[in-house]
Amino acid sequence: MQVGVPDILVRQARKDDLPALVAIFAADALGGHGDTTDPEAFVDYVRAFTAIEASPNQTLYIAERGGEVVGTFQTMLTISLTGRGSSAMIIEAVQTRSDMRGQGIGARMIEFAIAEAKGRGVRLVQLTSNAIRKDAHRFYERLGFKPSHLGFKMALK
Repeated sequence: MQVGVPDILVRQARKDDLPALVAIFAADALGGHGDTTDPEAFVDYVRAFTAIEASPNQTLYIAERGGEVVGTFQTMLTISLTGRGSSAMIIEAVQTRSDMRGQGIGARMIEFAIAEAKGRGVRLVQLTSNAIRKDAHRFYERLGFKPSHLGFKMALK
């Protein structure tokens, strides 16, 4: 599904989008994920893209304006025994290129993800956001998300 409003196109990512996506992640000073545009690391991104692309429950999207990648997000569908076998869509890795923030791109991407979830009959859409991203938290709340859980992580590498 491709949606453009008014000049923002959201579509499934292709392998040739990877350099632009990697650049967006590498420019994120707050994320702390160790992303880099070092050519030697590109094989890691290709490996991850291939796994995401092959998964029936994951989709990587890009937002495009004027033929340029200006944002990205990933969705994952999960089924749980709780809620009588309910489904949830998790939205992850939401990023808008830093020079394009405040132009409705992030909102368009989230609207797209919610529409996809509704179209699939998903019960719940959820996402996590780094605790230090206060602007992002306000953004998600403006879109109708409510803070509801406390998350925990354990780094294994």
